[in-house]
Amino acid sequence: MTLVTLQSTDRFVANSAEIFQQYGVRMEVGYDFDLYREMLSVARPDQPLGAPFDPDVHELTAENALWMIGRNIQGEIIHTQALRMLDMKGRSVAEYFTARFRDFPPAVPGLDLKRSRFRAGPYAKRLRGTTCYNGEFWIKPGETTFRGQGLSCVLGRYAFFQALQHWDPDQMIGFMAQAVACKGFPQRLGWMHTQPGALRWFMKGRDTPMEGFMTFMEREDLHYVLELPLKDYVALAA
Repeated sequence: MTLVTLQSTDRFVANSAEIFQQYGVRMEVGYDFDLYREMLSVARPDQPLGAPFDPDVHELTAENALWMIGRNIQGEIIHTQALRMLDMKGRSVAEYFTARFRDFPPAVPGLDLKRSRFRAGPYAKRLRGTTCYNGEFWIKPGETTFRGQGLSCVLGRYAFFQALQHWDPDQMIGFMAQAVACKGFPQRLGWMHTQPGALRWFMKGRDTPMEGFMTFMEREDLHYVLELPLKDYVALAA
């Protein structure tokens, strides 16, 4: 594992701490996914733990996975997110997800996995090395919480920071519904690259699939984004 200096993330650490304090958000990082699942059952009962982070399916330890939650001043969970290092076995991102994309389904019932498919873009065929998967992104809906106020700009970059501090991966990967991606949400979170047409999820009894984008960042991208003046992006997104 390569040791990461804090020089590229000093700006983010200082600015994010100030912004979290401004919004009254306290961030926590943990590694026990059984505990995480218990917290989700209370915080977001309509959206259970996603398959990529199910400790009954995957061996998740402090060495390869973590979860993040944000609490408001009342102590309620208003944000979730999780990271997991993937066992690439020397494969490219394209080769890995072509074989394994069904392990990363959206949290909706009635998927027809046989008809669903992953399409690798040119960049995915070139990406190799240590790979961190980012998922579970959720902000509590409701008038008294933080949707539409620019906080997502900080929360997305907070995952980049944690990935660098824990594993310094060669790249970071995520998936996003087309309807969300086309509204600019990847850019708001800080993702520098997106691939449209990466996923097509079919539902049983339906012929129209749900389309998904792949988002991705290389190590240099992660450092670059964290060096940018965060307050400017929060102000623009609010």
